[in-house]
Amino acid sequence: MIGRLFCCLGFFVGSCPAVEVVSPNGDLRLDVSVNDAGALVYHVDWKGKPVIVPSGMGFMLADGEDWSAGFDAEVERSITQTIGSWKPVWGERERILDTYHGVTVRFGKRVGAGELAVEMRAYNEGVAFRYVLDSVGSRTRLKIEREQTEFRMVADHDVWAVTSAQGKYSKVKMSAMPSTVERPCVLEAGGGPLIAIAEAALVDYSRMRLGPLADAQHALVSKLHGPVEVELPLKTPWRVIMIAGQAGELLENNHLLLNLNEPSKLEKTDWIKPGKVIRDVSLSTEGGMACVDFAVDYGLQYVEFDAGWYGNERDEDSDATTVSKRGLDLPKVIAHAKERGIGVLLYVNRRHLERDLDALLPLYKSWGIAGLKFGFVQHGSQKWTRWMHEAIVKAAEYELMVDVHDEYRMTGWQRTYPNFMTAEGIGGDETRPSNVQALANLFTRMIAAPADHTFCYYNRYVDETTSHAAQLAKMVCFVSPWQFVFWYDRPQRMERGPELGFIKDLPTTWNETRVLRGEIGKFAVVARRHGNDWFVGCLNAGQARTLDVSLDFLPSTGVFAAEIYRDDPEMDTVAKVSIEKREVTSNDSLSAGMSGQGGVAIRITPIR
Repeated sequence: MIGRLFCCLGFFVGSCPAVEVVSPNGDLRLDVSVNDAGALVYHVDWKGKPVIVPSGMGFMLADGEDWSAGFDAEVERSITQTIGSWKPVWGERERILDTYHGVTVRFGKRVGAGELAVEMRAYNEGVAFRYVLDSVGSRTRLKIEREQTEFRMVADHDVWAVTSAQGKYSKVKMSAMPSTVERPCVLEAGGGPLIAIAEAALVDYSRMRLGPLADAQHALVSKLHGPVEVELPLKTPWRVIMIAGQAGELLENNHLLLNLNEPSKLEKTDWIKPGKVIRDVSLSTEGGMACVDFAVDYGLQYVEFDAGWYGNERDEDSDATTVSKRGLDLPKVIAHAKERGIGVLLYVNRRHLERDLDALLPLYKSWGIAGLKFGFVQHGSQKWTRWMHEAIVKAAEYELMVDVHDEYRMTGWQRTYPNFMTAEGIGGDETRPSNVQALANLFTRMIAAPADHTFCYYNRYVDETTSHAAQLAKMVCFVSPWQFVFWYDRPQRMERGPELGFIKDLPTTWNETRVLRGEIGKFAVVARRHGNDWFVGCLNAGQARTLDVSLDFLPSTGVFAAEIYRDDPEMDTVAKVSIEKREVTSNDSLSAGMSGQGGVAIRITPIR
């Protein structure tokens, strides 16, 4: 059994036996070896067929020393196995399974001192590996100039490519890919599986992107944002390859990135509170008070004051320790919010965070602020990646939660510091995405969830690009423990239609998540449970479509009340959303008829 799970001594790639690790269900196999040229290579099989053919590994130091080649056979290996689960502070699931087979193999250099270890894991959801370097002669510090992790595919797959974290996706062939693309990067093998290449546990390292591998067909290679300077010992972020038969499986399996991060370092977490948010766009006392009262009436938990409350965010001379916006009595709003059980969030631009963070955190804590939104963070380089994570750690010391904007994408570190609530890194509603873009984001970007999608529910362009029922559905599909449900809207100008009852009852964290149906860029049906209540989001793009939504995920005994929110042009309301109510059981199906930019949202609660 051990031989099958971890190292098949009769299996050869190149000059020495490959070190193999196989997933618990036997579907995935990852192996690493040294080829005839002394280079490290790995390859991945899924259900007995190659998905990634032998691909290079390693990195190059700034002094020219090559840690991708020049290796002898393995020096030693150690085997690990984990079978367990853990409970997140918040998330998409009540408990997360953490089960894998692993092996760490150490390879020696032919010339020069030092050994490079590759830590490998095979989960049912995907495979992952990272580089471990304990010592290099007498040196204690290294500078990595570039990484050379390759991803050689078996054919010219389709890629859902996006060149910036908040950009627009396009479906292109690998051979026509832009210079570099964001991760997670999802590829569709024609007639085969879907493959997602991702990064996990990026904390003190340069961000990875992916670009075409020169002089190779159907291949990608890791592209670091910049050089990395490290103190030994070194453990790099994880390189993750997820494989699934359907797009929905990739989304359901996004907890893999969490499993590759360390457990929570916070002993006390009762101050970490998810919730729905309305942004006060007026930056006034009157507007802030109205938002607080609206939040109480419609089941929201937070009011956020965005850029401008302390002056021009782009001006270095602005002072984020004072409220300089005329007509805004922030202490009065905070006191009113506290009386009514509503939290207040503040936006602070990175310029002032970088300069004044250590002074701002205790000050904001004394004001009674619940959390911060970091604005326009510098991103990608090791320096600013490290700074941002250190800032979140410091925020936790003052029991402050954090939302990071703009181009940053999460890599699962919210498991380690769960006060890291959400991040942007997505073309949210303020960018006016079509449903095609929303459904591309759902099955790609949301592998690295959460995402602050900044919903613009009543904005006029909703009718141009999507629909109001689709907006409700997206609030189920897109997960963020801080869900900004009203980004541009002022309570004084809202119609407050009956469909807002769906938002009032909508949770932002979940006990169970199921992707019932879906194709990237086309349609999705996502069901999520909170306690005994289920919420279902059906989203459509391109052409009108009717989907049957089987309710077999409900308990087999019991009767439930279903509220179905549909687009209805005959409704005499701004949102034009009708509400149908009916009794259902697990034997029933609901019909979701949607226009090419529409959606259907469903709430299901037990009756008996």
